[in-house]
Amino acid sequence: MSASAGVAMLGALLVLGIPPALARVEAAGLQVSLGAVRARPGGFVSDSAKLRAVAPGFRGAAELRFEYLGPTADQAPLASGEMRRQVGLKLNAESGCNVVYVMWRIDPVPGLVVSVKANPGQRLHTECGTHGYRNVRPASARPVPALVPGSRHTLRVELTGRELAVWIDGEPVWEGTVADGPLEFDGPVGVRADNARIDGELWGRPEPASGSP
Repeated sequence: MSASAGVAMLGALLVLGIPPALARVEAAGLQVSLGAVRARPGGFVSDSAKLRAVAPGFRGAAELRFEYLGPTADQAPLASGEMRRQVGLKLNAESGCNVVYVMWRIDPVPGLVVSVKANPGQRLHTECGTHGYRNVRPASARPVPALVPGSRHTLRVELTGRELAVWIDGEPVWEGTVADGPLEFDGPVGVRADNARIDGELWGRPEPASGSP
């Protein structure tokens, strides 16, 4: 299915009042590799300068329903040394070396950025560092709203094969192809934040139970 078809299908489901086939990821179900989260009923709060987490058992589609609370008290640069403030989702998160990112940037340049980090055969940050990143140009895109403290938003992503579609607050904002051929890595969905405090709920598409078609 193409990203355009995915957008059309989701739009039709919303018009019909059929909820997307996603389930809430409880805070206890998050596998946090960097930073920390505080559980709250139905969601989590993160005040960490860097948050990296995945949701084992959820793949292909994710939605972050969150309130942006403002900058974190402590600020930390990226491994590249750049200072950046952003909130986003991870797809096919096989490891920190092989993952698709959909990031809603706040500073220094606001906007939506889709990137693929691919380092075949590597899994650890000590192996790949900041190598393997490639920003993806969309087939079509729309401007996204600015993230301001106290604002509430929904960021949704759907990855079908190589085709990615992104919605913000129910409106399609990005669609395109993330690779020239099949992605060579696979994994769960997840959440990432840099220097941004969030109060959120992560939703994902559950993997079929073992033995299911």
